[in-house]
This record gives sequence, structure tokens and C-alpha cells, in this order.
Amino acid sequence: MNLHTLRAQAEARLREAGVDTPELDVRYLLEHALTLTRTDFITKAEQTIPDADAARALTLVERRVAREPVGRILGHREFWTIDLALNADTLEPRPDTETVVEAVLAAVPDRKARLRLIDFGTGTGCILLALLSELPNATGVGVDLSPLAVEGAAGNAERNGLADRARFQVGDWAKGIEDRFDIVVSNPPYIPSAEIATLEPEVREHDPLRALDGGPDGLAPYRILAAELPRLLVPGGLAAFEVGQGQAEDVAALVEAQGLGDTAILCDLGGVKRCVRARKGP
Repeated sequence: MNLHTLRAQAEARLREAGVDTPELDVRYLLEHALTLTRTDFITKAEQTIPDADAARALTLVERRVAREPVGRILGHREFWTIDLALNADTLEPRPDTETVVEAVLAAVPDRKARLRLIDFGTGTGCILLALLSELPNATGVGVDLSPLAVEGAAGNAERNGLADRARFQVGDWAKGIEDRFDIVVSNPPYIPSAEIATLEPEVREHDPLRALDGGPDGLAPYRILAAELPRLLVPGGLAAFEVGQGQAEDVAALVEAQGLGDTAILCDLGGVKRCVRARKGP
């Protein structure tokens, strides 16, 4: 079997299984299994693939057929301009979450300022590390209830050369946090409990439930975080939260009830209201 045939067979298998992006998924899986580059699919299309290598690649394809996400299969996921390792206690970062990064950067007048950031429910560390990669003099703390997530986030800081400016700790939201910060960010659990069972299997069966379940109406974590913002933020400090579809106005009301203003609601690339940003004081 040559590479072209293997690729076509794998794509057909995913297409039959109803996977939305068979061509892209197969490219990632074959690159990983066969140590290929993107150009190899053109220049080596007629190259014979040893049976053992083809079998190894098709094993990964079958995992995707079973709706295991590509990032889980590969063990890592690209986000913003960084690469993040995943583990069982970390949510797999999605492109939608980059909206939070964009929202913060758009509101920072001086990217070289010595800013202090905190990220609640940090997971892989994706939001905090992406921001630190763009803010060269900033430092940050990532907080997560899961020790395994904290371990993974710290490893991702090392992986991306940011360990000297990022610190991660186990914690229950802002309990025990006494410092104040220029920027507070979070992608908290926001799926209403009753809707968990209706999610796509890639999410329902592979992302940690703790990172999904936002309580009866999906807003429980926002109520906790909003109440902490007045003491966590310095005057003029910024908060930015990822929100679920249909939640933006409710979350904006929660932060405004705590005295924050200059509120903005920002959409992701799909046009969904995905981020609420607000500022403390003048």
C-alpha cells in the first residue's frame, strides 16, 4: 500500500463514521504515526508504506472512528501559537477559547507592561500561557482544582519556555488568593448539568466532567468568580471570561452587579457570543 492509498482509505473510513473533518484528521494522524510533514503527502504519495506502519496508522484512525478526539490520540493540541500536552484532567483547548486571548490583548494598551495575571480553572494553562507568550514582561498564576491538571499546566509552561513567568497551584477558585491582579481570566465549566448527556461524544466521553458541568443553569462558576473580582482586581484591572452560547448577557450582568464596567461581549469566528470582558473602576 502506498501513502496515497492509505490516506484515501483512512479518509473514507472516517467519512463513513460521520466524522466532520476526515481529511484534516487523517493528515494529523498520519503525520504523527508515520513521522511525515505536510509536503510529504505530495512528494511521497506513491511511496510504499510498510505493513506494520500502515497498521499502526490505521489503529489511530479506528480510535478516531470511535470518536476519540485527534488531540487526545496525539496527546497534545496546538492553541494560539503554542503547543500543549493533554492529560485526563484537562479540557482539550478549542479555537473558540482564543477569543478570550484576543479580547484581553485588544484591551492591553502596553504589551510590554509588567502585568500580573491569574487564570481560574486553568486546565492545560492554555489561556494564561498564550497571554504570557504575547506579554513578555507579564507574570501569571494558574489555579485548578485538579492536581493532575496543575501538573500538566506546569509541564506546558516548561514545554513552551514560559516556566520562569508562570506558576500553577491547586485551589478552589479564589479561596486563599490574597494578591491583586491586573488581569483575571477564566474558561470555567459552563454546560448546564442536564445538557451534559447531549454533548458530542468527543466532549462527553473524553473531556473531564468537572471541566464541563456548570451547575443547573451553567452559571454557577460565574457567580463565584464575579463576586471575587472587586478584591482580586487592581483599579482599572481587566476580567475576561469565556461563556457558552446564550450566556453572554447573563454573565455580563453578573460582573456589572459587582461594580465592573466598560463591558464588552465578543464573538468567536462562528459568530457566537463567546467572551465577556469588563474593567474595574475608571
